[in-house]
Amino acid sequence: MDGVDLRCRHPSRLPNDGEYCPAVADKGDTLSLVEENVPGQARRVPHLFLELECDRPLVGPARWRLVGIEQVRVGRGGARRSKVASKVLSIQVPDGWMSVEHIEIRHVDGGWIARDLGAKNRMLIDGQAASEAELSNGDLLQLGHTFFRFRTDVPDVGPATVDFQGLEGVGPLSTLSPAFGAVVERSAAVARGRVPVLLVGESGTGKEVLARNIHAQSGRRGALVPVNCGAIPPNLVESELFGHKKGAFSGASHDRPGWVRTSDGGTLFLDEIGDLPATAQAAFLRVLQEAEIVPVGGSRPEPLDLRVVAATHHDLKRLVREGRFRHDLLARLDGVTLRLPALRDRTEDIPLLLVLLVRKVAPERPDLRFTPAAGQAILQYRWPLNIRELEQALAGALALSPSGSIEVAHLPETVVGTEEPEPPRELTPEESKHRDELVLLIREHGGNLSAVARVLQKGRTQILRWVARYGIDVESMRS
Repeated sequence: MDGVDLRCRHPSRLPNDGEYCPAVADKGDTLSLVEENVPGQARRVPHLFLELECDRPLVGPARWRLVGIEQVRVGRGGARRSKVASKVLSIQVPDGWMSVEHIEIRHVDGGWIARDLGAKNRMLIDGQAASEAELSNGDLLQLGHTFFRFRTDVPDVGPATVDFQGLEGVGPLSTLSPAFGAVVERSAAVARGRVPVLLVGESGTGKEVLARNIHAQSGRRGALVPVNCGAIPPNLVESELFGHKKGAFSGASHDRPGWVRTSDGGTLFLDEIGDLPATAQAAFLRVLQEAEIVPVGGSRPEPLDLRVVAATHHDLKRLVREGRFRHDLLARLDGVTLRLPALRDRTEDIPLLLVLLVRKVAPERPDLRFTPAAGQAILQYRWPLNIRELEQALAGALALSPSGSIEVAHLPETVVGTEEPEPPRELTPEESKHRDELVLLIREHGGNLSAVARVLQKGRTQILRWVARYGIDVESMRS
């Protein structure tokens, strides 16, 4: 399925004072999500994401860059909209469970402090009620039935505000993630060339979807031919890839073109290229070098118009060092490398993926809702199997809730927290430094968190949240 082009009504800037900025993305010109080819080179700045409205999950998410903002105010309104005035970002959401003035987030001494404004339904941060707390990277805020995510590690690229509400043309490559947006934009830039593309990412991150989009934008007349290198029987690899002549071996009763020849004039997508056997690696290297193929049992080279997109979840350089992958083949395949982020690093896109799934398996459910507990479970789960796992979980939940809201009971046990799928994510350098300082203080005070809170001039609840986030074993430090 091809992605859609998106357009943002405002360029990459902060709105003028008093200007309402829905910045609704719609069909049209390409939405420029990146200003640099490599997002890792961009500075990291704080953003606020609206990830999910439980009562309107198909409306879509939004994001706001907080550069130049001193205060954020969030409350209930008749429609979802935002404006900036005098360095204050005001956000309104039509959530009946929110108060008109629900919370404020202030930029204080380099940090961001969230404060409940006396709302009837208190602010929850990572599931815990809080009157006031300093926000940390990745914190999930629940306001009424709406979830926001605060992040400090977002590349400073793209528009200041992007809001997907009202967008009917959401495609599989639509994104609020600057990191994934950069990947999509780079893939479009190389699509019409013949340079090989290597897609690297965990299983289920959408490598085949991106490969199909590259082919769709390439202008090549032939088909995209997907090949799972790890699923070919070892004794048939060369025959399946390169074809064979009649009588080439026992059972070869007729000529067969093979997948490489079938992709002539189109795109050959080699999924799990790291699993390609060594003998086939050598033969395929020659195909890439000479742009021609010799079928098994044949003697005359046949010219090819070949474009290769390969994908892997392996570290191919490590496989080269271990002698399991040819370095010269890697050099041929690695024309442009695109690294797809894991779903846990782009949770803001979960509502967009939800829209696609509902459209696919339950188009009759435009009034779909989530209970807040189910919404929190989906947004806090790590999704080790990425988009594929999300699709299966939501498909199952839709089947178990033919009408009404999706509840926690409709979700898999792993998602609701009864199983631990993987260790916590890798900390950013800033978080690692903060964790080390916190561990030192806790050890100095014999595990007394109240004493640590007094030293840091923070509430004990805040210290508990940090301890949970960083996985600190306080009991081992108690005197």
